[in-house]
Amino acid sequence: MFLERNFATPIGATEALAHSEQGAWCLEMHRVKWQGSFLATDGIRMVCWFVAPDAESVRAALAKGGLDTRRLWIGTVHEGPEPAVPNVLVERSFQQPVELAEIQAIEDAGHWCLRAHRVKFARTFFASHRKRMLCLYQAPDAESVRLAQRQAAMPMDAVWAFDRISADTRIPRSP
Repeated sequence: MFLERNFATPIGATEALAHSEQGAWCLEMHRVKWQGSFLATDGIRMVCWFVAPDAESVRAALAKGGLDTRRLWIGTVHEGPEPAVPNVLVERSFQQPVELAEIQAIEDAGHWCLRAHRVKFARTFFASHRKRMLCLYQAPDAESVRLAQRQAAMPMDAVWAFDRISADTRIPRSP
């Protein structure tokens, strides 16, 4: 399950991690495991990744925490062929449902673009309704991914750099 969030006022990693720690008991009660979040470096958007027995468990746990679940969706995770530490996210939307293989074929054909810009594919989150996809890449910066995607003729709505936040994230505490 994936929750896409936008913020009117930018938030930081410390705030995002604090919110996740506050809601941990509720997630646990509903048997929801938070896999981590991807917080845009500008702090205005974030994607949260959960594993749960069903969508209603996630919806109930998040709603109890006061979160808007309208942008919560079920999807599958597809790992890249080689290990990579992603730092850039590409959002893709489709008017009509697509097959993952269709999009993969476009990216495979333009693989040289990724290599030319030092971009490495890490993972895809593909919505079960087949109209939404989030792809994670390891790259020098978001602009490198944007250029590679454009040259490969890949569909994209937005491209943004992120910091990964998880239960293992250590935020320095002020003395």
